[in-house]
Amino acid sequence: MNTRLLLALLILFDTLLLFYGASTLSISYKEAVIFFEQNNFIHHVVRFSTSLFGQNDYALRLPFILFHVLSILLAYKISKFFLPRLQDRMLSVITFMLLPGVVGSALLVNAAGMVIFFTLLFIWLFLNGYKPAYLALLPLLLFVDNSFMVLYLGVFAYAVYKKEWWFAGYSGLLFLVALGVYGFPMHGKPKGYIIDTLISYSLIFSPLIFLYFFYTLYRILMKEEKNIVWFISFTALIFSILISYRQRILIDDFAPYVVVSVPLMVKMFMASYRVRLPENRRGHKALFILVFAILLVNFIATYTYKYFYLFLEKPSKHFAYKYNIAKELAEKLKQLNVHEVTVDKKMQLRLKFYGINRGNTYILTDKPQDSSAKKVTISYIKKPVKSYYVSKVNK
Repeated sequence: MNTRLLLALLILFDTLLLFYGASTLSISYKEAVIFFEQNNFIHHVVRFSTSLFGQNDYALRLPFILFHVLSILLAYKISKFFLPRLQDRMLSVITFMLLPGVVGSALLVNAAGMVIFFTLLFIWLFLNGYKPAYLALLPLLLFVDNSFMVLYLGVFAYAVYKKEWWFAGYSGLLFLVALGVYGFPMHGKPKGYIIDTLISYSLIFSPLIFLYFFYTLYRILMKEEKNIVWFISFTALIFSILISYRQRILIDDFAPYVVVSVPLMVKMFMASYRVRLPENRRGHKALFILVFAILLVNFIATYTYKYFYLFLEKPSKHFAYKYNIAKELAEKLKQLNVHEVTVDKKMQLRLKFYGINRGNTYILTDKPQDSSAKKVTISYIKKPVKSYYVSKVNK
């Protein structure tokens, strides 16, 4: 099959699934804060999208799906610099698409998807030798997200290693500017959050891939040629672990810089596989099957997650609970001709996105206020997940 056609079909299939995934989610409280209260790059992106396509879940998540699609294209182009064989490049792209952290960045309103895209864009420009373009891109990233100081630090480490002192000075200056503008709070006594950070990375990659990622970075550190991708990923990993020694980190600030290392992992794995005789490849084949089985299970779970409610005694323990309820609740309230309610702060802001504003006529509570209260139950797969009671306020 033609390479472009195969890549296009993969992207089309992935995009359709992402739009389906977007239809199953409600805006979370953190996403609602970004949409209504913040004034940063990501806020303006989602506001622009909803101004064009309406205030709905598809428009809310469309920019991140588009960033994801562009990231896949860049990931494929970058893989050409490390993987001469077509089958290896496709394996790299498919692995990238299936990573839990990458899928999440395509569906959720946060900076991770944009950071992945711009990091891949910088790498692609750098590997192609488009010096004016990547030098111009780097300072512009200051206006996108504060986490790009991690990219500046990785580029600085690479430039020092290569003894390109002008580039080291340029990237180092950008790091200091980002540090001055956004800050990077370091406080408190050591509390041992390193394990939490490693667990977060294992969830972003899936456990076995994270272990292989760790091995790949270590092997390159000891024996292999070190390139710009390795420096970005290695610096992000080490920096995050060092900070975790004192405080809990926001993993989204570092994860985008480690997932770009997928081509390095595929290159390492395939080289180790091919150097062995066919009869000695069973271990690699078993590892390959196991890793992809886990990735596929995680990928399928992303789009069938509502079935897990059937097996939970406390639905609030579900990993996607904070991305559910609000949309369906708003629809049921509208069916009751209720367009204004008073409810807790977090749900109030979420309902606002779906056209249910704050008002003093009705109150929404977990328990009935009086005998006239109307019960509203949200169910998934016929399993009741959450109940509210709508009461009219007596004035």
